[in-house]
Amino acid sequence: MDVEALRIFVKVAELGSLTRAGDHLGIPKGQVSRRLRALEADLDVRLFHRTTRVVRLTPDGETLLPRAVAMLREADEITGLFRSGRRLRGRVRVDMPVSLAKNYVLPTLPALLERHPELELFVSTTDRIVDVLGEGFDCVLRVGGSAQAASPSLDLMKRKLGSLTMINCASRGYVERRGLPTCVDDLDAHRLVNWASRAGAEPPVFEWEEGGHTHTRIVPCSVTVNSTDGYYAACLAGLGIIQVPRIALREQLGNGEVVEVLPDYRSAPLPVTLLHSHGRRPPQRVRAVMDWIGASLAGHLA
Repeated sequence: MDVEALRIFVKVAELGSLTRAGDHLGIPKGQVSRRLRALEADLDVRLFHRTTRVVRLTPDGETLLPRAVAMLREADEITGLFRSGRRLRGRVRVDMPVSLAKNYVLPTLPALLERHPELELFVSTTDRIVDVLGEGFDCVLRVGGSAQAASPSLDLMKRKLGSLTMINCASRGYVERRGLPTCVDDLDAHRLVNWASRAGAEPPVFEWEEGGHTHTRIVPCSVTVNSTDGYYAACLAGLGIIQVPRIALREQLGNGEVVEVLPDYRSAPLPVTLLHSHGRRPPQRVRAVMDWIGASLAGHLA
């Protein structure tokens, strides 16, 4: 059995596209098509219904898929037995939030590639929740409840890395103009910077933990943003109070550009989780990348 042809088959089944499968595996679409035709000829079955718009499994393809996945996991495990201490190679696709990637993870990438120069990483940095299966990611870094946002058809494995301590903060200029709130009732005279995935999607809410329960209060706002960079920039511009992980504005807190407000009314820490779709024994290249991400964040998580 051609293991690499099975790998191509599984990736096309996952992504529903020959082109996207080729992009993920780093091979041309024509090669994907040829290897699939050869696999179908070897098995004497048709594995996919293909049109110009849709690629979907046939009943025979659906029968093969779980067995192919199990065979690939076993093949990767066997390969790993004899690669201890050897260079890792291959492509790994990763997604992570913009701020964590930019400030803590990507600066350590040269050291990873120095140890494993034949690794090739595709790093997506976005604040949206990606479709792990549909977009072909090997692993994703998630903060907060977004770790639960996964395709219901995909059994994602999780590795909890720690949590991020949250604070409420505002720019020094904002505090000088409006003063420091001392309790949540004071927030009626203040402004939040609102974060929402789309305009009007979520109201401006201040959230805090007290007595083991989550409390919320709607607070006036003048601006809504849909990215972390915009969120931080609006705070620094004096447009209102924001609720963020402490590490996000650590430098600005240290130099006084940003001031913590209402320290007794913090929201709950945000869990930080790695998700992957390779079962209990991911390939060594994927494990190495996940270990790198975990080590990069270790000193910054509670």
